[in-house]
Amino acid sequence: MLFNSRSVAFIISLVVSGLTVFVLSFLPNITNAVLALAFIACFTFCAVLVYLMFEVLVFNEIKSIYADLEKIKKKEYKISKSKTWLRSMPLKKIKDELYLLEFKKQQEIDELKRLDSFRREFLADVSHELKTPVFAAQGFVHTLIDGAIDDPEVRDKFLEKAARSLDRLDIMVQDLIGISQLEKGIIKMHRIEFNIMRMVQEVFEQLEIKAASRNIKLHLQDTGYSKIDVLADPARIRQVITNLVDNAIKYGNEGGNIWVSFLTGKKKVQISVRDDGEGIPKEHQSRIFERFYRIDKSRSRENGGSGLGLAISKHITEAHNSKLIVNSTPGKGTTMKFKLPRAKGALPEPKKEDLTDTLRSLRDKKPKQEKQ
Repeated sequence: MLFNSRSVAFIISLVVSGLTVFVLSFLPNITNAVLALAFIACFTFCAVLVYLMFEVLVFNEIKSIYADLEKIKKKEYKISKSKTWLRSMPLKKIKDELYLLEFKKQQEIDELKRLDSFRREFLADVSHELKTPVFAAQGFVHTLIDGAIDDPEVRDKFLEKAARSLDRLDIMVQDLIGISQLEKGIIKMHRIEFNIMRMVQEVFEQLEIKAASRNIKLHLQDTGYSKIDVLADPARIRQVITNLVDNAIKYGNEGGNIWVSFLTGKKKVQISVRDDGEGIPKEHQSRIFERFYRIDKSRSRENGGSGLGLAISKHITEAHNSKLIVNSTPGKGTTMKFKLPRAKGALPEPKKEDLTDTLRSLRDKKPKQEKQ
């Protein structure tokens, strides 16, 4: 800079003092000693006043802005707070605005980088997941074209495998469409009152053969109630519970256990699905709800899943103004839980008899009725 606070203060003080002495010289009976004293006093007062004004209110703030710009370059966005009461408010506001503007821009840049990374990873995962069933079906079909179609046993076996691969592809595409519609709000939740305990029992019955194949036992918590009514979309909540229990079966320990429990509050019911499997490392817990994300990248989807179950479940729970929460400790299992609103005016019905015994008795009666 050409001028600093001292030079500016000197020039202004000299001009003001000179003008003051010039005006005083026209007064009668003014001696040179008085004029000299007036010049010195005026010069000193003006110099101190102007110096402080420029140094504290202007130059210090400009220096502070330059220092803050250096911090911004280093991505240090903490706004420094000075305890000095004598501040230049316009310059301070400019500095703070620069901070906030740069902070927001950096946040936008970081978010764009994160989204771009997510997009590239997602495209890579989609292409890998889609090509797997396509290539499998293509291989079976080409084998048949090359002459295997003449053997009825080989033909039926390969056609069945090709159909399974295409079915898996269809499930994956439908799940992708479903997630897209959930994100855009196209799919609306049709909320009605239903018994969540009964729904869990039906999911257990649906998956009991799959659980038995891995010697896994399914447990429904004994709440003391036979009925707990909630207000939600039954089809979508069934999808969430099925996904959670199915994942626990697929990734839990063979010969392990899965528990579904309920915690009833005044307005909400918490549904928890817990297993005693290997657990999820902490660094992966924030990403398991991403599409196609796998903790073990080398592990293939041999069980036929689309890799979208948790992502869909997350969107469904969010559409119910809830949140799917994961609690997991490696070596101690995983718990997935979410909340649903209780049906208005509906109280949990006390349990009249053990639900397990009821199911067993119904199963025992079926063969007798068929014989009759």
